[in-house]
Amino acid sequence: MASALSRALKLPGKKGSELGEYDPLTQADSEDESEEDDLVLSYPRNGLGRDGCLGPGGGSGRSGRFVGAVDEMLDEEDEDDDWREHGPSLEGDDSKDSQYRDQRRGSGSLVGVHGADGDAKEMRMKHMVRTAAFLVPLVCATLLVLLCAFLIPCQKGKVRPQWERAFGEAGGITPPALALWDVNNDSVEDVLLGVTESSTPGNKVYSAAALSAVNGQVIWKKPTSERVMYIQCGLRISAQKSHVCLLISKSTLTAVNGTTGKSLWLVQLKSIESQVVLLPDLQGDSIPDLLISTLPADATMDLSFTLISGQTGAKLGRSVPFNISGQGKLIGPLLHKTQQEAFYILFGLGNIKAISLCDLYIHATGKMPSNQELRKRDPGWEGLKARTNSSTLIHIFGGAEDVTFLSPHVVGYDGNHNNLDTVSNRNSTRSDWVLVYGSSKLSVLRQKDLRKEWTFSSPLIHSQPTSGHFNDDGVLDIFLQHSANGVMKVQIIDGAKGRLLWSAEFACPRLDLGSTTMSTSSGQSVFLFWASEPIRAQKNVTKTTVPPGAAAGQPLIRKLFLLHPLYPTVLLELNSTTDTAVTSAVIFDERQDDASYITVSSQPTPGSRPIVCVVKIMSLKAAIVKAKMVRLNENRMQESSVKPSTSEVSTFFRRLAFKH
Repeated sequence: MASALSRALKLPGKKGSELGEYDPLTQADSEDESEEDDLVLSYPRNGLGRDGCLGPGGGSGRSGRFVGAVDEMLDEEDEDDDWREHGPSLEGDDSKDSQYRDQRRGSGSLVGVHGADGDAKEMRMKHMVRTAAFLVPLVCATLLVLLCAFLIPCQKGKVRPQWERAFGEAGGITPPALALWDVNNDSVEDVLLGVTESSTPGNKVYSAAALSAVNGQVIWKKPTSERVMYIQCGLRISAQKSHVCLLISKSTLTAVNGTTGKSLWLVQLKSIESQVVLLPDLQGDSIPDLLISTLPADATMDLSFTLISGQTGAKLGRSVPFNISGQGKLIGPLLHKTQQEAFYILFGLGNIKAISLCDLYIHATGKMPSNQELRKRDPGWEGLKARTNSSTLIHIFGGAEDVTFLSPHVVGYDGNHNNLDTVSNRNSTRSDWVLVYGSSKLSVLRQKDLRKEWTFSSPLIHSQPTSGHFNDDGVLDIFLQHSANGVMKVQIIDGAKGRLLWSAEFACPRLDLGSTTMSTSSGQSVFLFWASEPIRAQKNVTKTTVPPGAAAGQPLIRKLFLLHPLYPTVLLELNSTTDTAVTSAVIFDERQDDASYITVSSQPTPGSRPIVCVVKIMSLKAAIVKAKMVRLNENRMQESSVKPSTSEVSTFFRRLAFKH
């Protein structure tokens, strides 16, 4: 057996000269060596003979065999690792494993070379497959992105409104009716305008039109028999999917579909004097009802209130007249809900009176309201009836000085946003009031006890005050304007304490156009107003009272300024024009976090043609980017700090975001 084993272990090839004769019998007879050593020594190395396995420096005998055994064991591990990595299969069976090893060991040096080439080719093939598996999905994804970018049209975002359009004729100093409401359901408030046009010399044609706030296109146009004085939208009628808009003329009240302009119902009245007041449901049909006032020009006639069904336009009972004393501008009517949840109507001529909505309904229809909530009366208010010696009218405010303005003390309240939806009316019906009386005194009238919070004396106030947040005390502050001798003074009054917070003077004739406020994401408001050049007062220098350009016969340039409370010594000049702005409003675009400023102006035309009415709308963010920075006299500003740099101010305004 030992002889057979010896013959089996002898390998072909030339015997090395340095090594002694290897005798397998001796190895087999040796009890000191392990069987594992014999098997290790029997493996060829890379197809070479056993003599070449040991390399130079090898000795004979057991030491030589030991060195050769170690080298072959290391080479054996390398071959095993190489086979595991590049073998035919990662999960091959034992037969394939054995076959592969036999081919590697028994083929000699030439077979080893071909095996190495095969392994290299197999590795290259693997790399190619892996590269292809990575690149193919990447290329497909790239092609898909390019396909979406160039072949499939992407949805366009809302374009920021920026347009100007001549629309009809300007009616002198009387501003045209203007309202804001989303009539085409694009989530942006559109512009509703009263239009006056000439058909033949001396003949006027009147209409109301809805313009898209995005591009100025006419959505619908509704002819009317008289000039439209007011437009109000937001009434919801169950039979209509869209909201209803009301067109108010001197003798007619017309309800139209807000989306199409189609007539729904019409009420004939005489000498309409006010806008419509939205009331709670009086009839039990789940539709809000309406109140409108009439005041004939004949002084012998009384102020009257008429209740109208919001569903059908039918009159609810008869008109209710009130013989009230006083002269001046009509105050109200306004709806107010007291802390005791009772409804009252505020109104007056030079003074302020009130009547319970329950009493008004009884006088008009002769019966009690079906809704128990409408029967409530506030004991505190009812106790004021003794001052007027009346069983129905309540004295709220009045005296020797006539009341000029009374408006809810809420941000953004103006005639253009006096809409007929419950959301718009919720805050105004529960608020305090901004009160102007004697043409020069300003107060906040508290709704909880009808007392004045404070009083601020000012020169003649000629436009309705506007509310906004100037300081950070959480109480609305008041922006007002007054003019005298060619100088317009602008002031902001602290709504909590009645002290002056900010003021500036401008060389400008009297403008009846009120200011506008817009809330920002920081909680403070921006104030927008029209004026001319600011007056920088200096010692021993008389202020000019002549607007720039007027002395030379040049048209007066009016400018739209924006003021932010954080930089009270800086104004942004957003626009300048020689046109006369007669009314304005602000539209908020929620998706863009932007606001658009609307101006209706009268624009002179060459020759004897009528003055044109021009409607212009511009994005506030776009206007701020191009705005001119105007610095005021910093020594006159209260609480002034270090002069801000131009880059600091510019960066702040470019990042300004607006909100409702």
